[in-house]
Amino acid sequence: MDAGAPVWITRARPGALATAERVRALGFEAIVDPLLAVEILDAEIDLSHIAALAFTSANGVEAFARLSDARGLPVFAVGRATARAAEGQGFAFVSSADGDVEDLCDLIAAGAAGIVLWAGAKEPAGDLVGMLRGCGVMAKGVSVYETLERAPSEETLARLGAPLTTLVHSPRAARVLAAHLRERPAPNLRALCLSEAVAAPLSGLASVTFTPRPDESALLDLLTA
Repeated sequence: MDAGAPVWITRARPGALATAERVRALGFEAIVDPLLAVEILDAEIDLSHIAALAFTSANGVEAFARLSDARGLPVFAVGRATARAAEGQGFAFVSSADGDVEDLCDLIAAGAAGIVLWAGAKEPAGDLVGMLRGCGVMAKGVSVYETLERAPSEETLARLGAPLTTLVHSPRAARVLAAHLRERPAPNLRALCLSEAVAAPLSGLASVTFTPRPDESALLDLLTA
């Protein structure tokens, strides 16, 4: 991609803002126009008998941190971005699976001693709690946020007629994007996706690429490939 080329960031804030900083540092124009919005739920956090916390997204970390002041429990994070979010919120003992939910399950099963509390989305993409229980790990979950769909701005939609690259971080964002593209085809749109599962709803696009691992650094590497 040419320096200064526009890159549409579809993930929800505040993560979208952090991604935009990285995109600009690479020399591209960052268009922050999320297809999803995060709303913190009024959840009750009960840490009685909990030995560790599990997070499958930075949004889960941010929501938990707003709802609870507890920072002493060890944390298992799905990937490096989630781990950094946990460290940024003051958790001192953070382990990253550097992968997906299945990798996180394996990490927890190998290292957890006691009940694990997962804090995440009201409608999660994967069932970590069920997977952990299937591995013999005592686990329970609490929904601390929900993700709502939002429409892109008319200004962003107007850019679909010209060459444009979009970064897509989740299957749900990909489904929302695909729905808009059925109404407004974009033959010049290039989609860079965080995983094969994220790319699946966008298979109708002429240019869809996904990372070899679900990591934002790998996703940004595709910008300069």
